[in-house]
Amino acid sequence: MREEKIRLYDQLVAKCPRFERKGKTMPYTSANGHMFSQINKEGELGIRFSKQVQEKYMRELGTTNFESYGAVMQGYVLMPELLWDDLDKLASYLNEGYDYVMTLEPK
Repeated sequence: MREEKIRLYDQLVAKCPRFERKGKTMPYTSANGHMFSQINKEGELGIRFSKQVQEKYMRELGTTNFESYGAVMQGYVLMPELLWDDLDKLASYLNEGYDYVMTLEPK
């Protein structure tokens, strides 16, 4: 199950030429010194957004905060399972997460 999600995640990130996948066992993306997406050990995808956008997407997508290793990842939205069926739509969310971290102070 998780291996399939990692394969899909690789396809998803390949649709986004401005950044690349990192992490050998825990796939993630980062830019400007800030991580903005991650696949957790359950194979769930979390994407980081601004506070206002998080609240909007949690309402619109009927989802919640993303958790990894039992901890709530502040700023991350758990992307619903059904979005895996539309990698182009999911890529738009991922690009939005990238755009957000590029507005943050570099680490």
